[in-house]
Amino acid sequence: MLLAYPFRVLVPRRAAPEAAVSTAVALLVLAGAADLVPTPVVIALSGGAGATLAGVRLSGLASHRPGDPPSTGPSWRTAAVLLDAAVVTAGCVAAALPLLDAGHRAAALLGSLTVAVLCVAGLRRLPVRPPRAARLRGLVEATGPTVGLTLAGWLLLPSDTLPAPTRLVAALALGALGMAALNAFTGSGRRSGDAICRGGVLLTLVGLALLTILPPAPTGRAALLAVPPLVLGMLLTAFGAKSAVPTASAQPVTGPPVATWPRVVLPASVLLLAAGLHVGFGRTPDRTSVLLALAAVPPLVLRELLRGGDAGAGERHAAHRRRADSTIRRHRAAQPPWPGTTEGASTHDLSPDAAPWSSDVDATAASGVDGAWLPASTGALLLVELHGVDGLGLVAREDVLAEAVRRARAVVGPDDLVTGCTGTGFAVVTGAGPVLAYALGTRLLTALTPPYQPAGSVLRVQASIGLAEVGGAGPADVLRQAELARRRAVQLGRDRVEWYDAFLEEQLVRRLDLERELPGAVARGELDLVYQPVLDLTDQQPVGAEALLRWRSPVLGTVLPAELLPVAEDLDLVGEFEWWVLDRACRQLADWSAGPRELWMAINVTTRELTIPDFVQRTAAVLAAYGVSPERLVVEVAEPRIGADLSTVVARLAGLRSLGVRTALDDFRAEHASLAQLRRLPIDLLKVGPELVGAQPAGQPPLIDVVVNVGERLGVEIVAEELESPSQVEGARRAGCRYGQGFALARPATAERVEAYFEEFPSASR
Repeated sequence: MLLAYPFRVLVPRRAAPEAAVSTAVALLVLAGAADLVPTPVVIALSGGAGATLAGVRLSGLASHRPGDPPSTGPSWRTAAVLLDAAVVTAGCVAAALPLLDAGHRAAALLGSLTVAVLCVAGLRRLPVRPPRAARLRGLVEATGPTVGLTLAGWLLLPSDTLPAPTRLVAALALGALGMAALNAFTGSGRRSGDAICRGGVLLTLVGLALLTILPPAPTGRAALLAVPPLVLGMLLTAFGAKSAVPTASAQPVTGPPVATWPRVVLPASVLLLAAGLHVGFGRTPDRTSVLLALAAVPPLVLRELLRGGDAGAGERHAAHRRRADSTIRRHRAAQPPWPGTTEGASTHDLSPDAAPWSSDVDATAASGVDGAWLPASTGALLLVELHGVDGLGLVAREDVLAEAVRRARAVVGPDDLVTGCTGTGFAVVTGAGPVLAYALGTRLLTALTPPYQPAGSVLRVQASIGLAEVGGAGPADVLRQAELARRRAVQLGRDRVEWYDAFLEEQLVRRLDLERELPGAVARGELDLVYQPVLDLTDQQPVGAEALLRWRSPVLGTVLPAELLPVAEDLDLVGEFEWWVLDRACRQLADWSAGPRELWMAINVTTRELTIPDFVQRTAAVLAAYGVSPERLVVEVAEPRIGADLSTVVARLAGLRSLGVRTALDDFRAEHASLAQLRRLPIDLLKVGPELVGAQPAGQPPLIDVVVNVGERLGVEIVAEELESPSQVEGARRAGCRYGQGFALARPATAERVEAYFEEFPSASR
């Protein structure tokens, strides 16, 4: 049943009594909803059962017996006694309220306040709470959704039976308790014992608040809504307290990755439901509703101001975290060991499993200590990696790193720590906030990039810096985040500082998966081609097709070129892939050439492959092997990628045209430099995007008119690509574009489907 599910998820073996009681309570609630059992009986039995089991658990915790761990000392016994009194009081309130004929709300309010006081006193004896900065950040993050839940409560509470002040206080209480319970069950460390205990207390108070607000039980079944949170809260309170005892003397356990979406989606969903019901009953928003809605705006603005560019831990999956940790360990293990400290820096292994990390020792106290330490509350960790020192000898590498550490210490603050030296980098721990830490990272880059002079030679190095904020996360999480940010800096070109954000980990893990699975894709037969027809815009007849690469990975699914090619370039696999595309496209073109249609096939090549010396000869060999006429092949190169290789690209395109192969310039941007460069390129087709087809601001004519005029002068046909609407197709046709392709004309498809599409145009012959 639903009530038993949390216990099966949290600890499946140790929660059998809780699961049994929860199941029995769920059956009682269903019986009460079906009018098989009176509502007061359901509430009394459920409250009594939950309080009894929770009281037994907490009473056992309060009695210290020989052989128990030291954590079950006086402090824990006091916490258990207070929490025991709280759950017993809650059970008595639940059992007594349905029997009261008068003073129902006064008795419920008094009982709720008593339970709240006892719970707060007991919770204060639980493990150490998060740092003050983390609590403040969490409070700001929760204020907006809390206001939303309060507004939902205001809209749902009956306005005819509750006075406006009572209704507002009840709505505020429900909003605060609901959001606090949501934070307890979705925040960091949510599976630790103290977090479960806090969540149980909040659920108990929510149940008592519902008993206070809802009509007395004998008048209807609405009071049954208070039973699930009340019983589940009491059981979770005892269960969490018992689970927290064995680890009370240890450092707080870092829970699973924080999922932020429940704290945003659930309050918004409740508010939308309440607003829908409010409007459905024919009610109109009152002044309080408008004020509550406006009150949600300032917390959102304050949250963004406090973030200040901070994108702390966001939604991450547990599988991603395990794979990322494994990758970091492999990366660090592969680095050459650093034989000792230099310039007084401490030797430290920066793997996530390293022992010396501590969250309760300030960084300023770690100077001269053999280990790296994180600040207790706020601050940042910067991981610095130097590129270009791997090929040096041991002595030269020591000299370079010693000089890098000296430069770093010259720019860091007096309380910052430079430590964690490895063969190719070091770490900087600072107590500054995230914005100042980022500024420190840029200063480090400026200081580290000037040339070094090891052994009399001149060496230029690049630096990559990953930054992660300290606060609200465990040391291993902070290190992992900084390492992932550093890897991102490497992927984006080095000589940069990258800040860990909510989506970075997922992107990097995806990248690691691609790097792991991509090698050997050709040999395994995982590459595939789809074909997008190209149509003549004057008569809507097909004239050719563009071959588009797809990677059908059995592990990662279908991967498109935009994601595939950057990884292939880094792994030096682009050449292998492009020659496979040329071979497969020419073979398919040979099959299509057997019929009456004279279609051409376009393939994309990178500038890197186009500029290899024997590109033209190899292309001619593939065409001859399949008996394909050279004029039926179109080789496309992207205009933004030409850059400094313009002269070589011109020579290769001229060589292809000498064979009879047609050439095309893709992604043309119609800028001044592009128009000037266009005169030098020996091309037959010019491909432009839809942004050139649309109207320009201030009534200026579309840029496509200019491009078409230039194309006519140069004898170049214009192909409008990525056309996704009939208006774009018509605009391209009116502008004078000869050809077009895009979803509005025909979508990419397999060879068989494209052949079937061509059969609809039997007269096509180009």
